[in-house]
Amino acid sequence: MFAHNKRLMYTVRVSQPDPVLANMLLEQFGGPQGELAAAMRYFTQALAESDPGRKDMLLDIATEELSHLEVIGNIVVMLNRGMKGAMAEGLTQEGELFRMLNQGGDSHVTSLLYGAGAALTNSGGLPWRAEYIDTIGEPTADLRSNIAAEARAKIIYERLINVTDDPSVKEALGFLMTREVAHQKSFEKALYSIEPNFPPGKLPGMPEFTDKYFNMSQGEGDTRGPFAEASRLPGDTRESALVMNVANGCCPAAPVSERRATSCRGCFTSPATNLALPSRNHDSP
Repeated sequence: MFAHNKRLMYTVRVSQPDPVLANMLLEQFGGPQGELAAAMRYFTQALAESDPGRKDMLLDIATEELSHLEVIGNIVVMLNRGMKGAMAEGLTQEGELFRMLNQGGDSHVTSLLYGAGAALTNSGGLPWRAEYIDTIGEPTADLRSNIAAEARAKIIYERLINVTDDPSVKEALGFLMTREVAHQKSFEKALYSIEPNFPPGKLPGMPEFTDKYFNMSQGEGDTRGPFAEASRLPGDTRESALVMNVANGCCPAAPVSERRATSCRGCFTSPATNLALPSRNHDSP
């Protein structure tokens, strides 16, 4: 059961009307990284969640996202203040009304089609779509998706903060951005409480390939980073993550205790992980 409290989660003020900024803020109202999409993502996940702790967390955050939607919607309406009356009453001279409508971006669309209200569209005028919800029903996959969604939302808030000089709007957007960080932390804690949590799903994959790295892009500028080596990821408890299975027979299967930073024609071992790793060029002499 839901009950509405008329007090906003965060008090919002604006220094002056700004229809262009209002239109940009619609990205977090009805856009793919917006608050409605987040609320629906977590609410639907909670309905199917069997773990009581994760279910409660998802419902808490989903409800908070609806509160954030209300905050964003109020900012949008306040920034559009004056446009609704001008459009409805026709009290403004035609030339001035046309200037107000065409201040930039798609603010004229918001004013004409939605009466300068908080439309369920993104900043480009595209209606909100259920396709934004990418829940797949597997907690270890959905929690990772949630972490990424919160990260994307944080980036959008950062960009919105950078395009306005209204201190009150900046403050409210800073609060919403910070809550995205808090939600990321909650989802990460929930993910790492599941053991094992990698790889997502039930099947472990073929051990001779899950920890093998293929150097498929070769030529000038070819560089190997630490992420291009076999290693154990957080939550990965598979035995194959400890010792790489060298299936091509290009290197002797030396005991792990004897593997150091040595190299041969086909393989080299990582001193950080003691894993036999494929070299860049297995055809070199």
